[in-house]
Amino acid sequence: MSSGDLDKFFEAVDQLSTAFITRLRGAVQIQSVSADPAKRPDLETMATFLKTELQLLDASVTLHDLGDQKDTNPPLRLPPVVTAQYPKHHDSEKKTLLVYGHYDVQPKGDGHWTHEAFDLTEDHGKLFGRGSTDDKGPVCGWLNAIEAYQKAGVELPVNLMMCFEGMEEQDSSGFSDFIQGSGKDLFKNVDAICIADNYWLTTRKPCLTYGLRGIDYFTITISGPGKQLHSGIYGGTVHEPMTDLVILLSKLVDSRGNILIPGIAELVEVVTASEKELYQDIDYEMEDLYADIQSKTGAIYDNKVDTLMHRMRYPSLTIHGISGADATPDLTTSIAPEVMGKFSIRTVPNLSSDQVTQLVTDFLDGEFKKLQSPNQYQVKNVGSAPWWRTDPDDANFTAAGKATEQVYKQKPDLTREGGSIGVTLDLQNALQGKKIMLLPMGTSSDGAHGPDEKIDKENYIEGTKLFGAYFHHFATQSS
Repeated sequence: MSSGDLDKFFEAVDQLSTAFITRLRGAVQIQSVSADPAKRPDLETMATFLKTELQLLDASVTLHDLGDQKDTNPPLRLPPVVTAQYPKHHDSEKKTLLVYGHYDVQPKGDGHWTHEAFDLTEDHGKLFGRGSTDDKGPVCGWLNAIEAYQKAGVELPVNLMMCFEGMEEQDSSGFSDFIQGSGKDLFKNVDAICIADNYWLTTRKPCLTYGLRGIDYFTITISGPGKQLHSGIYGGTVHEPMTDLVILLSKLVDSRGNILIPGIAELVEVVTASEKELYQDIDYEMEDLYADIQSKTGAIYDNKVDTLMHRMRYPSLTIHGISGADATPDLTTSIAPEVMGKFSIRTVPNLSSDQVTQLVTDFLDGEFKKLQSPNQYQVKNVGSAPWWRTDPDDANFTAAGKATEQVYKQKPDLTREGGSIGVTLDLQNALQGKKIMLLPMGTSSDGAHGPDEKIDKENYIEGTKLFGAYFHHFATQSS
């Protein structure tokens, strides 16, 4: 494939841009909310939508039945995994690339939308709608790239395999079993894997992502009195569950974000001088943080290196909330009989879930004993996803770097992300260590999961060019 062929592909993307937006509009209007049991039929509809779109592009497509979800009563049917291959017939002379994405989305949520959540709206160069950036825009981008190659009359330079799931927003329920089972055989011959389910660090500069923090999510439950009590009658005479809980939560982290659980910090991989230099070169300023959090006083650190390192490569602990007590603004005076606190720890190399859970449990057990409280206490790890990191110097990243420079005329930053995508390590483990890269289409301002989620039209169209250029450079890059 020549550079002239790639120019033809770029021209075809521009010519098809209106059709590509129409494709995304069709995807966004399907309310494929995996968290809502009533929306399971919409997830099936979305899987069928992808199947139809892929078949129109002459790809071979399979919908994989995952059976029932294990943690629901009554049982709920899991949405199918959509796999596809283009072209239909494998070419042994070409490299094989697997791309992963998800077609489920977050609920509309309680926040105020100025645009319809499930009706893609173009406004001042932005495409608003739930799933526009997470992850229907990137999923459609892979299909767009195939169509643009066809219109350009240029043969796709790779064997492209696609895998789209419908439960990513619900911890990818059922997907790990699929990829460890039939997926392992289906994708055994891929040369590399690409995921486009993340974002640029800012709105200015593209990036390639080589690491993700993991997460361990915990609950602390304290129960005592057999019923709700009046504080005027019983206050000062009973052990109150809320008091115990607040004391325990206060022991976990200080006001500067330092984790107070003994043993956590000692397990974190030591920072080298060369690694620290990487953060100095990233295009990021403190003003970017201030804009994101809409405050100049909320930042813990006053420089970008410390800020980026604590966002990307150090663990953090966040207290998320308390349930069971009065959450209204009313001046109530009750004593709650049972309360539950929620917190999570973002994990990094070399923190394993088992180690973190043991350290958390041992620490909180000891702190609760110090209270000498007769209340019932339980701490539980209710969900986890592992951290992931790979080598950004391999051929996959080199190909994506060349594609990025060609499309955006600038060298991408190499970043790690503070969030978690548990499926990344599932794919890497199931496929015997095949290299994975995260190649974002959207930017930091897209507002995934929030009201008025959007993707910039430019990023959606230029991102399609990026995917197609990545195919070209991946095909020609030596391993």
